Amino acid sequence: MKLPLPRSLFARLMLIWLIGMALVLAVSLALFLGERERIGRSALFEGVAQEIASVADLLDNMSPPERERWIDDIGRRRLRLALRPPREHLRPLGDEHPLQAALRAAMPQRPTALYMHPRDDRPHPGLLIVLTLADGTPLQVRLPGIPPAPAIMLHRPGPFLAALAALALGVGLLTWIAVRIATRPLSRMADAARALGEDPTRPPIDIRGPTEVARAAIAFNQMQQRIAEHVAERTRILAAISHDLQTPITRLRLRAEQVEDEGLRGRIQSDLDAMQGLVKEGLAYARSLDERSPPQPIELGPLLHALGEDARDMGWAVRVPEDARGRINGSPSALRRALWNLVENGVKFGSAVDIALACTDEACEIRIRDHGPGLAEDELEKVFEPFYRTEASRNRETGGTGLGLAITRNLLHAQGGEVALRNHPEGGLEAVVRLRAR
Repeated sequence: MKLPLPRSLFARLMLIWLIGMALVLAVSLALFLGERERIGRSALFEGVAQEIASVADLLDNMSPPERERWIDDIGRRRLRLALRPPREHLRPLGDEHPLQAALRAAMPQRPTALYMHPRDDRPHPGLLIVLTLADGTPLQVRLPGIPPAPAIMLHRPGPFLAALAALALGVGLLTWIAVRIATRPLSRMADAARALGEDPTRPPIDIRGPTEVARAAIAFNQMQQRIAEHVAERTRILAAISHDLQTPITRLRLRAEQVEDEGLRGRIQSDLDAMQGLVKEGLAYARSLDERSPPQPIELGPLLHALGEDARDMGWAVRVPEDARGRINGSPSALRRALWNLVENGVKFGSAVDIALACTDEACEIRIRDHGPGLAEDELEKVFEPFYRTEASRNRETGGTGLGLAITRNLLHAQGGEVALRNHPEGGLEAVVRLRAR
C-alpha cells in the first residue's frame, strides 16, 4: 500500500527535513549511549584488573595453608577464586578484549589468560582469568556478572565508524531526495520550454505532482496553447493574404499587356514579377512555420550531391566533396529547401560556393561557404528576421524578399536543427547548419 504524500512541495520538503532530523538525533543518541557504555565498561575493567592484581599480590605473600583458608573470603565481593588450573575445555578470548589490556597494564610482569566460562547461573556466560602466582600456583578468577560479547563489540572502532557512515549516508540520501523532488519538476518544465521553441503543438506536460508544480504546469500548458493558436492564426492570415494577392496580380499582368509604351510596360511587368515573388515567398514562409512532416532517414551525401548537380545545371559554381557521408532523421523536402536557399543565397552574393560535411555520433554539420564580401557582425543574426534585407540586396539585380533565410531557419528548427552565419577567416560568408545525427 502506497502511503499518501503531502500535496504541496513545501510540506514534502518539511517532511523530509523532519525525517532527516529524527534520523540524526536517533543515530546521535545511539552513538552517545554506546560511547557512555564503552567508557563505563573500560572503567569497570580497569577496576577489576586492579583488584585482581591486588589479590594476586596478597596471595603471593601468604603460605599455601593460609591461601586455602582465606581464598573464599578474599574474592567474596565480586570475584570467584580457585587455586587450581581449569579442568574443562575453555574457549580463549583474543587479545582484542579490553579486559586483557587492563590486566596487562595492572600486572605487566605476570602472564594472564582470558577465557569465556560456560558454566554460570546468570543469563550470559562469564569471564574466567587464569594467572600464576609467584611460587607457580595457578589461580582462577571467575567474573560471573560480566558478559564478554558486548564488551568486544564496543571496544572495536568498527561499529562506531559504521554508525557514522550510516548517518552520513542517510542524511546524504534524504538530501538527495529533497533536492530531487525540488528540481525534477523544474527540469521537466525546462525541457518542455526548450521543446516548445521547436514545436508549439507538442503534447502538454504532465500536471501531476505537488500543488506548486501542478499550478505551474497548468499555467505552462495554457501558455503553450495560446502560443500555438497565435502561431496558427498568424500562419493562416499570412497564407490567406499571399494567396488572395495572386488574383489581382494576375489581372494587373493582363492589363499591363494593353499598355502601348514598351518601357512602361516592361517596368510594370518587372514590378509585378517582384510582387509575384513576394507572394510566393510569403506562402513558402507560412508553410515553413507549420512544417511538421514525420521524420525519416536521410543520407546527406546523396542529398548534397543532388543539390550540387542541380546548381551546376543552372550554371552555378557549387563544389561538394566526393566523400561526403552522414545520416540523420528529418524531412527530405524541407531539408532540401533549406539548404537550397543557403546555396542560392551564397551564389547570389558570392559567386562560387563550397559545401563541406562533418559528422559525429551526436550531430552532423553542413558548412556552405561563398566567396563574397561577407556581412557586418551586427547583421549576421538580423538577416534571419522576416523581410529584413541588407543594403546590398536592395537593388534589382540581387533582389530578394528578405524571407529566404527566415524560411530556412523555420524549416531547420522544425527538424531540431540550427543554422548560423559567420564570416570565414579566409573571406566570404559561411552558413553552418547543425543537425542531430540519427
